[in-house]
Amino acid sequence: MLNGMEPSTYFVSDLHMFSRRSQAAAHEQAIHAVAQRARTFVLGGDIFDFRWSTLGSVETTVRASVDWVDRLVSRNPDCQFHFVAGNHDYNQRFLNAINAYCQQAPNLQFHHYYLRLAGSIFLHGDAADHPTMCATRLQSNRQHWLKDESRGPVKHLLYDLAVKARLHQLAGVVHPKQKVAQRLTGYLDRIGHGPGTGLEHVYFGHTHQAMAGYQLGGLTFHNGGAPMAGLQFRIVEAQDSSEQNGTATAKPPA
Repeated sequence: MLNGMEPSTYFVSDLHMFSRRSQAAAHEQAIHAVAQRARTFVLGGDIFDFRWSTLGSVETTVRASVDWVDRLVSRNPDCQFHFVAGNHDYNQRFLNAINAYCQQAPNLQFHHYYLRLAGSIFLHGDAADHPTMCATRLQSNRQHWLKDESRGPVKHLLYDLAVKARLHQLAGVVHPKQKVAQRLTGYLDRIGHGPGTGLEHVYFGHTHQAMAGYQLGGLTFHNGGAPMAGLQFRIVEAQDSSEQNGTATAKPPA
């Protein structure tokens, strides 16, 4: 419950579906159950993982990804869905497919970098990868993901060994909360969405480190983690702001 009312805006990210490290299948029923009662549902990037897909090719993974989105969106026509891209699903073939799908799905919108809903902003979180991240730098960082291909058997083997060694659990060391919050605040200021614009809540993924209500510089940060062995994961109940001051969505920088 939020402020005595059932929350109706939800956020989930970093499912990394179709990769071996993902345990998203165990949460799919819960995701559908939440969508059934939600007014707004934000998919916050890296929902799919084209680099480490086990499906054999990007094309096969694109079809499976759109099918997954379709099952969620078409079964819940009263919920407004937003797909905010992450780096692992920023593949040009998927971007083309999901944009085409949006044309026939009135309750789904796609966003390259972020979604602003009144006092809340939803973004993937790779903006925290550099201390002076700005719109141009983030756009440049995403470019090499556009033509990324699924990795071959040898790299998959090395990847599996890294997962078994639980190296992905080092997120808290690589991405400490304060540093991440500071970097995201700087990025948001640079793109015109800092605290001075009425922003209060920041919902993000990417770091795989769960964060609930972490406060810094007048902003409150939320991260649902990732469904992987040894990591925390949750569907985030967002501060509902969809009926305040309207909706603003971001366009990719020129």
